[in-house]
Amino acid sequence: MADAGLTDIGRASKAQGMTGPTPKPWIMDIAPYIPGKSKTDDGRVVAKLSSNENPLGTSDQARAAFLSHAGDLERYPDAGATALREALAAAHGLDPARIIYGTGSDEVLHLAAGAFAGSGDEIIFMNYGFAVYEIAARRVGATPVIVPDADYATDVDAVLAHVTDKTRVVFIANPNNPTGTYCARAEIARLHAGLPSHVLLVLDHAYAEYLTPEEDDGGLELAKTASNVLVTRTFSKIYGLASERVGWGYASAAIIDAMHRIRAPFSFSIAAHAAAIAAVADTQFVAQSRDHNIHWRAWFAAEIAKLGNAGLRAIPSKANFQLVIFEGAISAETAYHGLMDRGYIVRWLPGQGLGHGLRITIGTEAETRGVIAALRDITGADA
Repeated sequence: MADAGLTDIGRASKAQGMTGPTPKPWIMDIAPYIPGKSKTDDGRVVAKLSSNENPLGTSDQARAAFLSHAGDLERYPDAGATALREALAAAHGLDPARIIYGTGSDEVLHLAAGAFAGSGDEIIFMNYGFAVYEIAARRVGATPVIVPDADYATDVDAVLAHVTDKTRVVFIANPNNPTGTYCARAEIARLHAGLPSHVLLVLDHAYAEYLTPEEDDGGLELAKTASNVLVTRTFSKIYGLASERVGWGYASAAIIDAMHRIRAPFSFSIAAHAAAIAAVADTQFVAQSRDHNIHWRAWFAAEIAKLGNAGLRAIPSKANFQLVIFEGAISAETAYHGLMDRGYIVRWLPGQGLGHGLRITIGTEAETRGVIAALRDITGADA
């Protein structure tokens, strides 16, 4: 259809014969990001397992810090996020001057593409990679290069095989969203070693806090010494601050300087700054959240394995969600609607080539047990 790339407003304007500025063609090639549902199709508020939020909520310390700044609504936040950068630097052994911050890690990812790629350049990311990578590439007029996966996981050899003299940025989420797969430290080191020095390797660590210390992929250590590595992180996942959109990144001084030149001056509120600083300090809440996730993710994967005869398969995950592939008589779409009918909203991603899979956040114990019980019912499997 000729109107396929238009929004409802765009179609209405066209129908009324209205003319105006013409967007760049690469902008109209962008498929808008579609967030996870928060209500069922019929408007019910049920268990939301579609956005990878922390089922334990938010640290009490972070919540108290946020509330303590209710009287500062008329004030601009510190445009330099000085206190937050110092807290992050102390927690991770970093140089605070080399920390950048933004409205979620999404903004930091966009800054990377905007500062280092443009028309005629190429940006590489994996098949089944985070949807923002393609948006960030197309937004600046760069060509997205989608690399084949290895059973839903990052294939380092495939990435290196697709690097050309036009490649400017490589995005790798580790653990990956929406598959949950993980690329080990040795593979990340091999990938970096194989990239030309002019190519920026962006390691998206949105789910890194869910890894155990021995699973650390070494990204931050690389970013401390390498001239072409950027690591991005977020407070939206394990810290439970998704509403406040606090993200950050770490790279060489030269990379950070370039990104700062196009960064919005005030990224998030005074209250969000305070909440993030308190969240970094509350290591007990982070550990509790990690332990909960490791336990119930393993339990969930084991229960999905019991549904193998019904064609269900859990892709090994290191994140706070599980990708379940449907390879039998019951389709992912059928299961998606069936779960919604039974009170559970999960993520079905046909737009990302995952029409045969569901991404399911690891929720509370009751939610996790409930989803499995619902899947047993939908597939007709015995309890």
